[in-house]
Amino acid sequence: MADPASLVCVGAVAGGFGVQGEVRLKSFCADPAAIAGYAPLVTEDGRSFGLRITRPLSGAFAARLTGIETREQAEAMKGTRLYVPRDRLPNPGEDEFYHADLIGLAVLDTGGASIGKVKAVLDHGAGDILEITRAGRADLLLPFTRAVVPTVDLPGRRIVVDPPDGSLEGGE
Repeated sequence: MADPASLVCVGAVAGGFGVQGEVRLKSFCADPAAIAGYAPLVTEDGRSFGLRITRPLSGAFAARLTGIETREQAEAMKGTRLYVPRDRLPNPGEDEFYHADLIGLAVLDTGGASIGKVKAVLDHGAGDILEITRAGRADLLLPFTRAVVPTVDLPGRRIVVDPPDGSLEGGE
């Protein structure tokens, strides 16, 4: 299996679909259907699956994974995240980032003071949101926009943010 640090999550199984072993597949790719072109996909525990999309669904796809033949097997896959080695993915464009590259980066304000670390990048449809973990304080949610996040320095392993007024208050 590939080094886990070199894998990028491109999708997840949301459950079974139908009675013939298809899965409901949520794609995390910019072009959701592109996930099929990255097969075989691997799981965190090292299993490998070929993938064929059978039809679009609302917000997902019905798909066949190699070796998954029954509804019970498909349902057992629910929650399984699917990965591809980074070297099989295209390089992100200018001002584009793989979410996996942002996780763990130090978060500083525009004055250089530490705020915390990126815990997750959440996608709620209207745009990405950075979830920032802060020592001894509640997690902070900030929109991942150029106005709020003017600098992403991947080589320096840091993000500079200019949070809206009052967003850093509270959460003790």
